[in-house]
Amino acid sequence: MFNHHSTRWFKRKYTSLLLTSAAVTFWTAVCFGGNPFITSIYTADPAAHVWSDGRLYVYPSRDIDPPLGSNLMDRYHVFSTADMVHWRDEGEILRASEIVWSGPPGGFMWAPDCAHANGKYYFYFPHPSDPSGTNWNYTWKIGVATSLSPCRDFTPLTNYIQGVGGFSMIDPDPFIDTDGQAYLFYGGGGNCAVAKLNPDMVSIAAPPVAVTNLNDFHEGTWVFKRNGLYYLTYADNNPNGNEMEYATATNVMGPWTSQGVYMGPSSAGTTQGSVVEYNGQWYQFYHNDAVSGQGNLRCICVDLLNFDTNGNILNLVETTNGPPANGPAPSPGTNTVIYSVTNGIVGNGSVFAKDGAAWDGWCVQDMHISTNTFFELTNVDGGSMGGLTSMDIHFAVAISGSKLQLTVNGEDYSYINTLNTGGWSTFTGDSTLTIPLGPGPTNIILFTGGNGGVNPDYVAFTPLPLPPWNAQIQFDPNFGLKSNQFGFDVCGANWPFIVDATTDLNSPAWTSLETNAITNGGIVNGMSYFSDSQWTSYPARFYRVRSP
Repeated sequence: MFNHHSTRWFKRKYTSLLLTSAAVTFWTAVCFGGNPFITSIYTADPAAHVWSDGRLYVYPSRDIDPPLGSNLMDRYHVFSTADMVHWRDEGEILRASEIVWSGPPGGFMWAPDCAHANGKYYFYFPHPSDPSGTNWNYTWKIGVATSLSPCRDFTPLTNYIQGVGGFSMIDPDPFIDTDGQAYLFYGGGGNCAVAKLNPDMVSIAAPPVAVTNLNDFHEGTWVFKRNGLYYLTYADNNPNGNEMEYATATNVMGPWTSQGVYMGPSSAGTTQGSVVEYNGQWYQFYHNDAVSGQGNLRCICVDLLNFDTNGNILNLVETTNGPPANGPAPSPGTNTVIYSVTNGIVGNGSVFAKDGAAWDGWCVQDMHISTNTFFELTNVDGGSMGGLTSMDIHFAVAISGSKLQLTVNGEDYSYINTLNTGGWSTFTGDSTLTIPLGPGPTNIILFTGGNGGVNPDYVAFTPLPLPPWNAQIQFDPNFGLKSNQFGFDVCGANWPFIVDATTDLNSPAWTSLETNAITNGGIVNGMSYFSDSQWTSYPARFYRVRSP
């Protein structure tokens, strides 16, 4: 906490936002459509998937700012949407310091991907076993982290997948065919390979084989299946910026037939992406450098992908508007807490200033003076349990390239971008990042300046809703004694949820529990409860808890 040359105004403790037509509206979103669709932080290499909860999830890499080539890529985040317009930052799921089979200096967390099997989510990532000195490009391995949730609580395995990796062999792409057989594609530096995966999803069933006949292959493999035909997209070696090419096959192991370029040169130099169908429409995910103008500080984008009647991919049209809405819009949050800037302290040159266009008539100015200028909120309330929270800083900016360094409870969260709003009193800017908060009014949020001007007027905090996950309820003689209910922590409480049940996680057939069997909003000591009157009829019963 800064105390030197600081000013505190006790103007307003906080505002708890209950929405009306005239109020500010929050969806715990990072972006409301447009390309790039994630701009608060730099991300690249988006791998998109649609999971059983009906949401589309994107697993990108992250370019840490300031960059050191691509060496500092780290701290994977997940983003999700239900309508292709409102995007939610689900938070960080993995960083290099958690990988026990590697060593310092960290970084080198390049393009990842994810798969779902055996009731689990398997997150695959490339990382060198020796990232020090000049050895990093010779020691690439494919690591795996697993979770019962698509966006929380990933635990890295203590070793990498044996038998894959090597010089420049990066960009893992797990593909599960319609018959249930899983494959791992990967490659870089002009070489591509594929290996069958065992049912455990973390070991190979046979040695990898080369994938050939890919015209000018560079890296970034993505495999999908449409109308019985396999497609393999990848980045080529175009010297004016990687293009996206594709090949097709009638067998996932090949032979492949190159079909040419369908996406032009990347402004970022590199290109990598994914193709996915969502609510009947196909999409291409990719990255560019539209925010930074630097090839190692990228942002992810999405546009419509179309096919002709013969199944050929039509040339991609890159847009700044992004695709139209496709799915139900999210309901506005009702538990957002807004902190006016005058709730905090400023110092070392930054000052509070009156501005009638600001949220409550006040903003912070002069954040650009030096890297010592700051704006700090103390006593931010994380609720009774704490947990992941969407933090939204609202601001006005009249120049491009501004950013603030973010520190949460003493931990450096790098920079958060503050994009040009067109005027110092045009308070339309929003930058959002999901961060962990501790319980109670104990959290300290620090923004430091010196990287271009930005005038914040408030910071809002919204607890993230319950993620979908799978939980096994083991037999318990005490189960049901308390009003026949099982206690379940809903991570912030008061979020609506649905409970599904199945007896087999390998081939689950989920059945929703009847509405009257779910106590939905009865909060006791920060816990919500659901009950299952049929649980005694099965030797094993599995539950999936998800948002509606």
